[in-house]
Amino acid sequence: MADNDTYRGDAAQFYDQQVSVFDRDDAAFYRDRAKSVDGPVLELACGTGRVYLELLRAGIDVDGIDLSEDVLEVLREKADDEGLDPSVWQADMADFAVDREYDLIYCPFNSVQHLLTVDDQLGALTSVYEALSPGGQFVFDVFVPDFDLICEEYGEWQIHDVEYEGDPHTFRTRTQITDEVEQRFSVENELHRDDELVFEERLQLTLLPKREFELLARLSPFDSWDVAGGFDGEPIEDSDSVQVWTMQKSP
Repeated sequence: MADNDTYRGDAAQFYDQQVSVFDRDDAAFYRDRAKSVDGPVLELACGTGRVYLELLRAGIDVDGIDLSEDVLEVLREKADDEGLDPSVWQADMADFAVDREYDLIYCPFNSVQHLLTVDDQLGALTSVYEALSPGGQFVFDVFVPDFDLICEEYGEWQIHDVEYEGDPHTFRTRTQITDEVEQRFSVENELHRDDELVFEERLQLTLLPKREFELLARLSPFDSWDVAGGFDGEPIEDSDSVQVWTMQKSP
């Protein structure tokens, strides 16, 4: 998998600030899916806890893993402020092992797209399958941009005036295709205070359209799966940029 040199220090703190205001339906979706199972739940790439803490607040028995220890520290601090007791640890979702079985494993916010190679993708699916109880499910979402978005916005810096730690800052972000053959793209983030660079990072991801993931699913240990065009469960249409996959382990 990609190295864990991202989401460190100020980048982890700023990331938490940014995602806390995201208007997505995923936290409620994954919370409700977790409530529908009887056994424990595991979140892959739990980050600073935007989704994970929603489940913990609901009294769900949920564990979490992430590659970045710094984001986990932010999660633990937030949980401590609320009197919550998280169970999270550092691990690579491309190759992990656990000491109990889960009825549900989920991976929100396009995080499976950080798995850049077929080996890592299949490694993650195998690790998930082995960690699931019989009949358990793996649920995740991916972002599939349309061609208009790629043509109009990719490659251009988006600049925002933001506040960080009580002071005005400038946040710059740019998404661009970096490898057309391998269908990879990057997200570059920079935070500046006046003329001072606070942090910069470059995230590497891969595009994962429906046809490609179905081929991966056929190579995985799973023998059944389906995909929806969003968190409402409706079938995929041309205008859908979010795909939600559910993979089922045999009972």
